[in-house]
Amino acid sequence: MNRATQHAVPLLRALLLGTAALAAGCAMFGGGEPVRVYEREVFDRPTAFSREFVASPADTCNAARRALLSQGYIVQTAQDEQMDARKRFQPEAESHVQIEFHVVCSPLARGQPTSVAFVSAVQDRYALKKNPMSASVGVSPFGSISLPLASATDSLVKIGSETIPPGRFYDRFFDLVEQFLAEQKGLDEPPAAVAAPSHAHLPAKPAKPPKPAAELERTGVLPVTLPANR
Repeated sequence: MNRATQHAVPLLRALLLGTAALAAGCAMFGGGEPVRVYEREVFDRPTAFSREFVASPADTCNAARRALLSQGYIVQTAQDEQMDARKRFQPEAESHVQIEFHVVCSPLARGQPTSVAFVSAVQDRYALKKNPMSASVGVSPFGSISLPLASATDSLVKIGSETIPPGRFYDRFFDLVEQFLAEQKGLDEPPAAVAAPSHAHLPAKPAKPPKPAAELERTGVLPVTLPANR
């Protein structure tokens, strides 16, 4: 084997290994088109993003507003049949999470005191980013030179956003709305009327007996006898 062949064999071996690694990488990631997110939407009617209530749309949205306020959410916009609210969290020192609620209440059946509440919550994630400050120093022969300073400014950068999937999160919210609707129904009911005492079953007062004539003469009051009609 000559010297040229000895140098060609390692080079060919490296090319073969590189081709095998590339094929393995393509097989790992599927080797085809990426799965599109909208293809996972099935649009089934039974969903955990809504629930029916035996109440008017206005009362349902009012109960939803009270439920969110009781949990520390800040109501941004509120109308009779829709509302938006949000709440901030800080699970770690340099991370920030914000949940936004969107509630829409719609009548379920015409002429019936029923409604359906559609709810979706969006979770936005933020990360703390440090931006070092720099200052430019002018030097006449060389122009300006940027020198980094020790101080820095911190800012929150949005790194992700997604709709919270169906599950216990929405179930707990709807259960709390049910409790507030029950309390509101108890406040709207008129108090029980107190029945007035009936005099039908009371014993009749006994009639006073007529006073004798001797007592009437002593008091000076004499009975008057009217003539009979002829």
